[in-house]
Amino acid sequence: MNAGTLLQIAQTLLAIALAPLLLGWTNQCRAWMQGRGAPPITQPYRTLRKLFHKDAVIAHTASPLFRFAPYMIFACMALAAGIVPMIANDLPFSPAADAIALVGVFALARVFQALAAMDIGTSFGSLGARREMLVSFLAEPALLMVFFTASLISQSTELPHIVETLAHKEFAIYPSLAFAAVAFWMISVAENARIPVDNPTTHLELTMIHEAMILEYSARHLALIEWAVALKLFTYSALGIALFLPWGIAPAGDYAALPLALLALFVKLAGGGAVLAFMETISAKMRLFRVPEFLGTAFLLAVLGMLIHFLLEV
Repeated sequence: MNAGTLLQIAQTLLAIALAPLLLGWTNQCRAWMQGRGAPPITQPYRTLRKLFHKDAVIAHTASPLFRFAPYMIFACMALAAGIVPMIANDLPFSPAADAIALVGVFALARVFQALAAMDIGTSFGSLGARREMLVSFLAEPALLMVFFTASLISQSTELPHIVETLAHKEFAIYPSLAFAAVAFWMISVAENARIPVDNPTTHLELTMIHEAMILEYSARHLALIEWAVALKLFTYSALGIALFLPWGIAPAGDYAALPLALLALFVKLAGGGAVLAFMETISAKMRLFRVPEFLGTAFLLAVLGMLIHFLLEV
């Protein structure tokens, strides 16, 4: 096993280990900005530990799909984390899974989650699954348009090559990336069930999207889903860094730059978590019927980014 393979595995394990920490930091910043007592930054780890030590309660009508879905969702999120360059650009498996495949991995996890939510037959599970499919139906094309904008600049759909073009070559200003960055933020909050599209802390069933799908889960199954949720937020944050703030990611073969790249990742993630908490503090959850308009705007911004690239940068 060469150094590149070990580094890619290490990046995946790093994402799995740090994902709950990013979620804890975001929750802590949001509590501070709202003027209330902040939970410990390690609270997500404590919650996962508590859930793993409980006994699972499963409905009699649950099929094997219901039990298998949490493992599949977590595996998909771990695979997605391994595709995105986080601290180094040396990813030997990147030709097997590019940016388009990354969208497919996210979609696969969502399909299993929606099927598991409908498997029990409860009204809230089916309601949440339908809403989740609506969000994905609108968010995935917009995410592809964002990737296509970056791919047109780098002439490749492989994320390491995109980072190499944007960060490690001659400096250039790409106006199209500004539109793509705004579109990516709108997609990210929708895909991660954050305000203004969804409220991750709500207890009102009629307004839930993601939480409505996991009401029947408990113990280790719920722990895996909650860990996958944190890992998805971490992956989207790392993806935004790789596409729009790639400076600091170590070039392929430059292992001496890894400590600085790791420090840069921590600083960027801390800043991104604080910005996310600030945006959630000053925003309110929108009505469900406004979500298509929100994601439609993201799609238009991403398409505008592509058009601006063709008009100004070719």
